Amino acid sequence: MEYRVLREDDIKRVVPLYLDYYNNREKAEWTAEKAYARIHQVWSCEGSFCLVLEEGGAVLGFAMGYFQQYDDCKAYDLAEVVIASGYQNRGIGTAFLTELERRVKKMGAALIQLQAVNDAGHNRFYGRLGYRDAGNLILKTKWL
Repeated sequence: MEYRVLREDDIKRVVPLYLDYYNNREKAEWTAEKAYARIHQVWSCEGSFCLVLEEGGAVLGFAMGYFQQYDDCKAYDLAEVVIASGYQNRGIGTAFLTELERRVKKMGAALIQLQAVNDAGHNRFYGRLGYRDAGNLILKTKWL
């Protein structure tokens, strides 16, 4: 398996993974155009850092996010991590996230923060890797 920085021309290759995961697993209704726009938006923002995981030329997963500077630290906001459905529950996601953590730490991040679906599967996956619910923040939303 090879980890490398995601290039713009990789976005078309990771869109099918995104669609498969979110539409089939999370019951969302993403189109290829909207998924491409979402991934490109994160990839192209200032401070972006995205990785792709390949084996034999096939894309097995990708992660995308960006760095944010605060007064007391530099944080990495993990926007998405997706592993192809046929490769889940085999330790690949854990190894991938561990590699991402190593790289962003080397780039100066003091912490990783993310938003995750609040269900048993996500809580178990992130919990095993040491991620905990933030005690000082709560997600606020307002539909317009």
